[in-house]
Amino acid sequence: MKKSVLTATALGALVISSMTACGTEAAKTVAADCKPAASFQTLTAGTLTVAVPELPPFSTYANSQLAGVDGELIKEFAKRNCLEIKAEPTSYAGTIPAVQSSRADVAIGAYYRTSERDKIVGLTSPVYTDEMATVSTEDVDQVPALESRKVGTVDGYLWVPDLKALLGDKLTIYPSAVEMQADLKAGRIDTGIDSYGSAVEMYKGDSKYKVTAVQPDARVKASKEPAQIAFPYIKSNSGLGAALDATITAMKSDGTIGSALKGAGLPETGADTGAPRLIG
Repeated sequence: MKKSVLTATALGALVISSMTACGTEAAKTVAADCKPAASFQTLTAGTLTVAVPELPPFSTYANSQLAGVDGELIKEFAKRNCLEIKAEPTSYAGTIPAVQSSRADVAIGAYYRTSERDKIVGLTSPVYTDEMATVSTEDVDQVPALESRKVGTVDGYLWVPDLKALLGDKLTIYPSAVEMQADLKAGRIDTGIDSYGSAVEMYKGDSKYKVTAVQPDARVKASKEPAQIAFPYIKSNSGLGAALDATITAMKSDGTIGSALKGAGLPETGADTGAPRLIG
């Protein structure tokens, strides 16, 4: 996005957004003498408009407060750059379109860095990884241990093709984590496989089950190279993208990202993302 000009589409989207009152007013929290870490433009001067789907423990919005791992990190980005935050609550499916149509500067919600998304929105450098995890009454952290078990997983994850090749008919694939959880509790499978964050949220009230990160195994690529999470932003706004990347680098170095992950019950090792890569 050029510094001095918003496209007609972006202006129209802003007008529609304000007319429909979908967003929330930015809280006045920035000190008058605040000095931003970087210089860049946003849709509204002095404000970062954030598209927020409800996806705990990654992103939530309640009582006029952003929370979750992504929520805490985007608040820190805004703080370091002297910006108020205006939240735009969205459905999960509507979050990327909100950024693509310039109704929001940036989105949160544990979005994977994929080739398809990269075509329509900007994607930051990786913030953290979404690790593969087992859910079982035991600590199962090795892929070989799965070979003697009845295993379930949710369709669509990166590890599904490799697990199908490895486990054959010992693997049951479910349309959602809800069906998998039902079979796990009924004893029809021994072990469920889900993303660590999703599993922690789903089983947080059930002490019977343990959520355990899977150790790297060459036969299951996703155990070695888990999906990387990014903040999608308006693709034309390269200044915002550069500022986000710089802050992500700083937050990795100073431990902010690891602390946010730990606070949500996720492995701090997720902050060790490796070099950027795209899925697909």
